Amino acid sequence: MNRDLIRNFCIIAHIDHGKSTLADRLLEATHVIDKIDRVAQILDDMDLERERGITIKSHAIKMEHESGGKKYILNLIDTPGHVDFSYEVSRSLASCDGALLLVDASQGIEAQTMSNMYLALDNDLEIIPVINKIDLPKADVEGTRHDIIENIGIGSEHIFCISAKDGTGVDDLLQGIIDYIPAPTGDPELPAKALIFDSYFDKYRGVIILIRMFEGILHENDAIKLFSTETEYSIEEIGYLGLKHNKAEQLTAGEVGYIIANIKEVADARVGDTITSAKDGCKEALPGFEEPKPMVYGGVFPLDKEDHEILRDSLGKLKLNDAALTYEPESSLALGFGFRCGFLGMLHLEIVKERLYREYNVPIITTTPSVRFNINLANRTTKVIYNPVDMPDPAHIESIEEPIMDVEIIVPADYVGNIMQLVQERRGIQKNIQYIDEKRMSIHYEIPLIEIIFDFYDKLKSVSRGYASMDYTFKEYRVSNVVKVDILINGDKVDAMSFICHADKAYQWGKSVTEKLKDVIPRHLFKIALQASIGSKILARSTITAMRKNVTAKCYGGDITRKKKLLEKQKEGKKRMKEIGNVNVPQEAFLEVLKADRG
Repeated sequence: MNRDLIRNFCIIAHIDHGKSTLADRLLEATHVIDKIDRVAQILDDMDLERERGITIKSHAIKMEHESGGKKYILNLIDTPGHVDFSYEVSRSLASCDGALLLVDASQGIEAQTMSNMYLALDNDLEIIPVINKIDLPKADVEGTRHDIIENIGIGSEHIFCISAKDGTGVDDLLQGIIDYIPAPTGDPELPAKALIFDSYFDKYRGVIILIRMFEGILHENDAIKLFSTETEYSIEEIGYLGLKHNKAEQLTAGEVGYIIANIKEVADARVGDTITSAKDGCKEALPGFEEPKPMVYGGVFPLDKEDHEILRDSLGKLKLNDAALTYEPESSLALGFGFRCGFLGMLHLEIVKERLYREYNVPIITTTPSVRFNINLANRTTKVIYNPVDMPDPAHIESIEEPIMDVEIIVPADYVGNIMQLVQERRGIQKNIQYIDEKRMSIHYEIPLIEIIFDFYDKLKSVSRGYASMDYTFKEYRVSNVVKVDILINGDKVDAMSFICHADKAYQWGKSVTEKLKDVIPRHLFKIALQASIGSKILARSTITAMRKNVTAKCYGGDITRKKKLLEKQKEGKKRMKEIGNVNVPQEAFLEVLKADRG
């Protein structure tokens, strides 16, 4: 295949700006799919992706387009838009030569648009700005064009205006891809060098690896080596990426395709790794390989304790398709046996929870999410904890470090005051503030991750009436005055409800959790104390009053003293019941703790 006729590109944008819809129109324009058989978001093959209108997993597809009497090969690599899946975005960008920067004409440039644009610039990609949704009544095409010129520094003649919904401008955009995105480089005569930009598990074929060839040629039956693990395999099948896999004899420098090589687990074919020939292969791997790092940790327990083995098998199968998911066994006095899982963020946690229920029919409970803390002990060692239950005795702790995130918030100027107040409540430190245009501002903060993971995004949307957007990246671990708060029900600690927070927030968070539990736990025949404590110090308390069930029916005749005597006797009985009685904590209580206000 002539490399000059190949174009490898991706679409980057903020969530809900129309990536998947534009991908559909490109597939129609190049006759990969027929308009009659149209399915919305065809590259989003999970039901969950279509329902939520988001892209969770990267996809790739080959298209053919004729221009100027030549047939061009266009390899589109679709990317997720949510901040949790930025690792998926980075590996897709590394395999491209250009990117379509998609901006919603009614919303303008948003935080993740800027973040992904910088990622693309870091990878030296040619950027083609595309203004989408120009058919909407409230579309501000000229304002969006001005934003793009100011922020990207690109000439207005290179900006394309389209409506991905009805196909307006898509043919011009296809020609722009051919004209402006450079052809791939690479020498077929050099040793083979390919980048794994995605991999997924097929229960019949094993792991299917999606690759971009940078140098050399790979053939069917060739012996290959993976750089990170030093393992060798033989290629069983090789080919191109269509709606279905199209088998071929070889892949050469500049091409995008797939390899099947009898690999048993996705973890063995790590995304970002380099593939080369087992014999006389390249000496250096492609740069930028890194392991996906979980940021949020939570306990996952089966709703029915008998489903523990099913949950273990389901997590194992899910991990075959989701290399970013990590899990290890843990146990809880309240919830029994389960697993401590690591997620990329709260959306990733929700997606995994939903997939476990839908694909494997396992209803689960998740405990209060936490983050990784570095505990510096008095004996000069450091302990890493992901679970509040593992917090050492405070007497042995010298300092605790928590993760700090670099946060960029883009917001209309009218709501800046609301945003500043919200971030101040979340222990944010403002670094700088700048105007994007006359109406919108970009504010940079440093905010602890523990303050972001619960309801920060919802509050951000609430105080800005939905106009604010956010992007965040990990910055560093920083010493902080954080404490472990235990929740006690009738004097007994419930380990699954413990959480770690800043000392200044301990009372507020503790009170919020006990008030939530008061509404969920049913009343018993005795009074129940719900308490939040740090060690032996009680911070907050809520009380569930007893059901009044004083039986005086058998007490007839005589004066009031007989009735008082009987009530006193029953009072003693209730006191004994409180000491030995069990409080039934419904499963909803664990879910309600997640909804407690952390403001």
